[in-house]
Amino acid sequence: MIPFEPLEHTADIGLRSYGKTLKEAFENAARGMFSLMTDVTKVEKKKTYEVQVRSEDAEGLLVEWLNELIFLFETELAVFNDFEVRRWDEKSYLKAFAYGEDIDLKRHEFEIQIKACTYHMLKISKSDLWKCQVIFDV
Repeated sequence: MIPFEPLEHTADIGLRSYGKTLKEAFENAARGMFSLMTDVTKVEKKKTYEVQVRSEDAEGLLVEWLNELIFLFETELAVFNDFEVRRWDEKSYLKAFAYGEDIDLKRHEFEIQIKACTYHMLKISKSDLWKCQVIFDV
């Protein structure tokens, strides 16, 4: 199973993430988002950030989760490469940890600046695997 793959979009960039569980698909969506921005193999796990978000449904929870990580990236000047959803109800609440470090421009090159996760073409589905699809505003 591939954890995520880029999704071509005319004006922006998208991502499909996969998981055996919806939790794993959410974690892989976060990994994929940061992989679109930089080489996450160069990110060290020096800091841990706690993230809590709420929404009215699973799709909204995915958007809130990714947007909160973008907010941390922009306000804390931190970059992440690992994520762990600890508590959630799959619909309205998520508590997770993001592992990473302060941005070091000597090691972290940024190709794409993601501004936000949008609701455009947002989709969560389940067949053999859970699949999450998001489009980012760049």
